[in-house]
Amino acid sequence: MKVVLRKVNTTPLDFEIKSNEITFKGYLQYDSGKLILLKAKLSGKIDADCDICADEFKLDVDEDIEFFISDGIYEKDEDSLLDVVEVLNSVADLEEIMNSEIELIKSDYNICENCQKNSVFEEEAFLR
Repeated sequence: MKVVLRKVNTTPLDFEIKSNEITFKGYLQYDSGKLILLKAKLSGKIDADCDICADEFKLDVDEDIEFFISDGIYEKDEDSLLDVVEVLNSVADLEEIMNSEIELIKSDYNICENCQKNSVFEEEAFLR
C-alpha cells in the first residue's frame, strides 16, 4: 500500500495491511513541516530462526510502532530525539515499512520454546 504524503492531513488516515499471519494496522497523520506521524501496531506470527539451535519457529509479535516519516531529507535539531524515516519521492510504501519492522524483529535475539525450556534447566543446575 503506497500513500502520497501530501494527501495526509491532520485527520488520521487509517490503514491495515495483512500478510500471511501478520497484521500492520494504524494511522498516518500530519504533524508539522515535512513530518507525518505513523502510529501502528504490528501483531501476529512471523517465521524466525532460533539463535541457539537455528531451527525455524513461529514467533509471536505484538509491537507498538511510532515514528515520523519525512517528505524529503530531514534536518534535525541538536536536541531532537525523533525517530524519522526519510522518503525521497513523496510516496510512503507501507508494505516496505512493515517488512523493515519485521526484519528488525527477526534480527533480535530470538529463542524457540525448546531452547527456552533447556536454558531454564541449565540455569537451575548451575545455581545449585
